[in-house]
Amino acid sequence: MIQRLIAARQTSGQTEANASGQGSVFSVSNLMMFARNCVTVIGVFALTTLAMMFFRPELADKFKTMSPFTEPEVAEVDDAPAPPSLAMLMAVPAKSGEEAHAQAASFSEEDAKMLGSTKQQQWVTNWLAKRYRVASDATNMLVSAAYLTAKEIKIDPLLILSVMAIESGLNPFAESPVGAQGLMQVMSKVHHAKFEEMGGVKAALNPVANIKVGAMILKDYVTRAGSVEGGLKLYVGAGAAETDSGYGSRVLTEYRKLKEVSSGKSVPTNFSAPAPAVVPVIRNTDSGTVNKPEATEAKSKPDNKEQVAAL
Repeated sequence: MIQRLIAARQTSGQTEANASGQGSVFSVSNLMMFARNCVTVIGVFALTTLAMMFFRPELADKFKTMSPFTEPEVAEVDDAPAPPSLAMLMAVPAKSGEEAHAQAASFSEEDAKMLGSTKQQQWVTNWLAKRYRVASDATNMLVSAAYLTAKEIKIDPLLILSVMAIESGLNPFAESPVGAQGLMQVMSKVHHAKFEEMGGVKAALNPVANIKVGAMILKDYVTRAGSVEGGLKLYVGAGAAETDSGYGSRVLTEYRKLKEVSSGKSVPTNFSAPAPAVVPVIRNTDSGTVNKPEATEAKSKPDNKEQVAAL
């Protein structure tokens, strides 16, 4: 009897052990399956997210900002100065009150008539912009600078604009093989002293500085020669030559066109624009020496009946 009880107890223990082992195996199997399913779901979610970021890149920035591990970006301060705008290039130093008063006192009625009105200046601006295919805003700044310079040194602004048109086609960054620079094609190496107050020879490509120095040189040559034609001959560097190869004629032709435009006349802009003047080896010099090649354009006959206003 006792042996049967012992045998039954052993059989019951083995049965419980087997059931416990099967339950443990079943629990581990379920846990592994759950983990595998989780990994699968995470993988599918990651692939879906990558696909969305591929087709919509802006989502990458949103996910990046949502991440708790992302450090806030600190804006970097750029020490490099911003490139100057055209308006900054055209800026001229302000004059003192005494200088402005003295200039206003010396400004005669004849000077006011020569400079014309704002409306006339706008006509000139529009015509030059169309003729030389330059942006209206840029042309307006160049014309304004020419008029301000003309008012300061007392010279016809249309003559300044005519020289600018023939010399560079209103290109403020034009430079010839021999070193003539800017709108007025000034030889900065020769006239470096005139650029000292404006920042040195590097200011030769500054439109305002170039116009001012070029106008000063032109005014000086016209005064020295006693006529506009003679002054233009010196300006182009043909003082010692018999002719200026038609340079003066081209400038005065352009001047007459601008004069008609400023008076309100309709002047066509579709005629062939004059080519930039032939650049001599030495130009705008006080010595008058020149080694000038032949002009490529035919010389046009000047009209002696029409003369530029007295400077």
